[in-house]
Amino acid sequence: MSSLPPAPPVAAHSMSRIALASMVGTTLEWYDFMIYNTMSALVFSQLFFPGALPMVGTLLAFSTYAVGYISRPLGGVVFGRLGDRLGRGRVLTLTVVCMGVCTGLIAILPTYHAVGIVSPLILVMLRLVQGIALGGEWAGAVLLGVEHGHASRRGLHAAWAQMGPGAGTLMSTAVIACIAGMVSNAQFMAWGWRIPFALSGLLALVGLWLRHGITEPGSFEKLRRTGGIARSPVIHLLRHHMRAVCIAASSRIGPDVLYALLVVFSLTYITQVRGLPRSVILCGMLSGSALSLPATVGFGMLADRVGVKKLFLAAICCALPFVCVFFPLMNTGTSTIIIVTVTVGLIVHAAMYAVQGAFITACFPAVIRYSGSSVSYTFGSLAGGGAFAPLIMTALFRTSHPIGAIVLYVVAAFAATACGLLFCNNIDGMEHE
Repeated sequence: MSSLPPAPPVAAHSMSRIALASMVGTTLEWYDFMIYNTMSALVFSQLFFPGALPMVGTLLAFSTYAVGYISRPLGGVVFGRLGDRLGRGRVLTLTVVCMGVCTGLIAILPTYHAVGIVSPLILVMLRLVQGIALGGEWAGAVLLGVEHGHASRRGLHAAWAQMGPGAGTLMSTAVIACIAGMVSNAQFMAWGWRIPFALSGLLALVGLWLRHGITEPGSFEKLRRTGGIARSPVIHLLRHHMRAVCIAASSRIGPDVLYALLVVFSLTYITQVRGLPRSVILCGMLSGSALSLPATVGFGMLADRVGVKKLFLAAICCALPFVCVFFPLMNTGTSTIIIVTVTVGLIVHAAMYAVQGAFITACFPAVIRYSGSSVSYTFGSLAGGGAFAPLIMTALFRTSHPIGAIVLYVVAAFAATACGLLFCNNIDGMEHE
């Protein structure tokens, strides 16, 4: 594995724009992610899979959500290669357009009652294309900050893109809560659910504007000038850097499963199992996402002082006891306790996610950094259950010991991530460049 090379100094105003350009793509990604997940838990089972039992319909809705994750590795391979061959900027423009268009089309998609089986099939196709675009977005967004910024602040610069989950979740939850509060349940089911998807197009336009005119980072330009660009970066990656891929990919497992528990499965659990109004869990997600934004920046800065791996491992140590008390706290049925529980969980997740970008990108040299980061990020999510975590949790909940089974599943995911971190010996070399 290789640490990141020093980057040339960049003007403060340029870094501000790069920070926003880095954040907007992942914000759009997670806005789309949360809008789809929320609608899968609340309305998609009735709109696109009518006639099924409540939990079965939810399971089918989450299956279409999983399609977007399954297709991400393909996007990681395709766009990773393009990012290492053509440059970071061109790929990021293409991915943000694809994400915005796909989410916008979901806003005008006819339901099952209008066109029958064609409706869920189109939904799956849109999720497929969207997932491919998402597979190439994350690495480029992180590399905007990491490769343009100074080596001593790579933790902070990588954290900009990692603010996407907090910002996207905050925006999506606020939009859904606002619309749900303004219309009746019947109106929300009829047309209100479409509005959040339509607003995604506006965010995509902002992303295009911010990314316009940003130059390629110095490390890539140096490769271009010296003829050092790899002809087949993905093949080179798989032949010579598989250990780095496995270690980098492991960093996704625990955080992804925790996030699925907090913002996907908990929606179904609170509304369908505990019988509480969806406003309770949405409020928890809203407050947790709002606090995770400054927390992500703070954790990124802290990583530059204490080390990426140390901070990551400390966050896992905090997450393990939290998972053990999660369901007892949710089962109290007290709105305040539920809101605080989800909020604390999202802050714990932010501690891990803030340093994930610095960890993964530092595992690869510049010549294959886009490919290595994309492949590790997308395959790590797939292997770790990011695509299937809600499905697995829903299935485990139907066993004889549902709570214990889900807790063990989450704990096992964190154990896998911790093992990957412990096998990595030189990640913190980036702090001393």
